[in-house]
Amino acid sequence: MRLRLHRFPLTKAVPLAISRGTTTAVEHLLVELEHEGWIGRGETGGFDTGHRAFSTDAIAAELEQLAPQLEGLEPQPLQALEPLLAALSPPAHCGLDLALHDWWGQRLGQPLHRLWGLDPGACVATSVTLGLGEPSAVLARLERWRLQLPSTRIKLKLGSPDGLDHDRALVQAVGAALRPGDELQIDANGGWTLEGARQMIPWLADQAVVLVEQPLPPQHNPEADTAGFAALKGLAPVPLVADESCWDLGDLLRLAPHVEGINIKLVKCGGLSEGLLMARTARRLGLGVMLGCYSDGGLLNSAAAQLLPLVRWPDLDSHLNLVNDPFAGPQRHGDVLQPAARPGLGVQQLQEVG
Repeated sequence: MRLRLHRFPLTKAVPLAISRGTTTAVEHLLVELEHEGWIGRGETGGFDTGHRAFSTDAIAAELEQLAPQLEGLEPQPLQALEPLLAALSPPAHCGLDLALHDWWGQRLGQPLHRLWGLDPGACVATSVTLGLGEPSAVLARLERWRLQLPSTRIKLKLGSPDGLDHDRALVQAVGAALRPGDELQIDANGGWTLEGARQMIPWLADQAVVLVEQPLPPQHNPEADTAGFAALKGLAPVPLVADESCWDLGDLLRLAPHVEGINIKLVKCGGLSEGLLMARTARRLGLGVMLGCYSDGGLLNSAAAQLLPLVRWPDLDSHLNLVNDPFAGPQRHGDVLQPAARPGLGVQQLQEVG
């Protein structure tokens, strides 16, 4: 195998503000693996969850250091490569894992979802994200989304540094703008204290929100992190979904008794190998699966889309808010995203990278 890395920028059409700050643009990595004339592609990049952070530079350094060890090795079977990949950080593992899966699908001439026996007809509408801001600006963002796609599932970011009253004002403003059949999801991105969450969750249930994601800040200590969700379970009849607290299968099993859903993000869990395992396990345990993104481009979201038939709450809208993405995202019908029928990750490259 020959490994190549290329950097490329991704710029948001509309900056996204959450409880931890505002993102306007990021730099991501295209990971290419070539073997026997077939090229597998993956995408990855840095991110920060408030308690763990990874830079794109550090990810690139990990992969560059690994590259010489890949020479002379075969891309399959993937199991034989697991010891070599085990030391990588989640986002570095993700970039390589996606490229390996893409190579495999390209070599077999089949999309991954078909190799896994998944049904694209089971896919449901994705949510679109409204960041923090003044109510008028948030409503303007909603109208912009509606010019782009149906936007029947709205995810509203809360955890405002301006406090709970500002959060409540946003919920009321967006709730008044919903159309019949629309649903409202809430993502606090860990922006509430325990007391704040205890105030907000019952109130949000009264506002007919359909879920509350990551109400409390994630904790380095697993016991403390689990205790936070346990303290909120049963507080109101609205599902709690763990995102920043849930990185891998171990976290899923730890949190499963205390939440109703988990958010899988490929750069957070390490790629499709872990993502598929987590999605199937969550469903077997009766948990809802959310499939999310950071400032990810069309390649990463096309990879994630291979899991969409297993997902209750898709949240793959980041590529729809980019002005310079070199890759097309998943195929879309209204606001329903589906995995492409092209081989591997189903990626369509629009322009050269690097």
